[in-house]
Amino acid sequence: MTFLDRIKDQRWREMDLEAIRTGDSWRTTSLADGPDGRPFSEMLSATDGISVIAEYKRKSPSHGTFDVDGQLEQIVGAYERGGAAALSILTEGTEFGGSYDDLETARRASSLPILCKDFIVHPFQLHLAVAGGADAVLLIAAILDLPDQLAGFYLDARERGLDVVVEVRDERQLESALEVGADVIGINNRDLNEPQEDVDLERTRQLMSEVPAGKTVVAESGFSKPEELEELERAGVDGVLVGASLLGEPDRELATRLLTGSTRDPVDR
Repeated sequence: MTFLDRIKDQRWREMDLEAIRTGDSWRTTSLADGPDGRPFSEMLSATDGISVIAEYKRKSPSHGTFDVDGQLEQIVGAYERGGAAALSILTEGTEFGGSYDDLETARRASSLPILCKDFIVHPFQLHLAVAGGADAVLLIAAILDLPDQLAGFYLDARERGLDVVVEVRDERQLESALEVGADVIGINNRDLNEPQEDVDLERTRQLMSEVPAGKTVVAESGFSKPEELEELERAGVDGVLVGASLLGEPDRELATRLLTGSTRDPVDR
């Protein structure tokens, strides 16, 4: 069983149990029932230069445990002061140490748009994303690979008022994302079936040529240097999701500032 097979099965069982405990009221939850949404997709296309989506997670299969316990509010604040355009919050618990409580905490602590990053396989996760204050969710084409499965989750998320990043890794998955009408395409340089293996930074560049004009593209995994982001911007990438390289720095505000090129005075808070 691959990493994706295992986590997909695990998340389904966890979420189905929680959904049963909650009852049926969650099925009609929309963003209108929660806090005012922030324009995640618009932010990616409106920001001058490439947008940095700064990620919070406690651990990962590829990098182990990060020294972040009890620091969520401070870290997302540092990201915001450093010029990040949006946040990505991991909500999967077993492999990444996250929870939907983290989403709520980040929402209270930051004014930035928030991407709920999870292995979404159950509609209850979309309810939790809305309830936790997310503005967007990640849908992984490699997981939602049954006929009409990706389309069903995509439409459900949009009906709940959420923006959607559809994550792809190859041409077939990209075709699926385009078929459902995805406006924001995430290209993951990491093979999630082998998450501990090295990332292939050429993956984004290779797939970029297949993405039609007018789509918003987010590069994911492996990028950590300003010159890499400059190259991505020249290639037409709109945003880059950065997590491990920021979380591993002692001064996360400075690390974010170096990536974003922010010239704001660090003490002007």
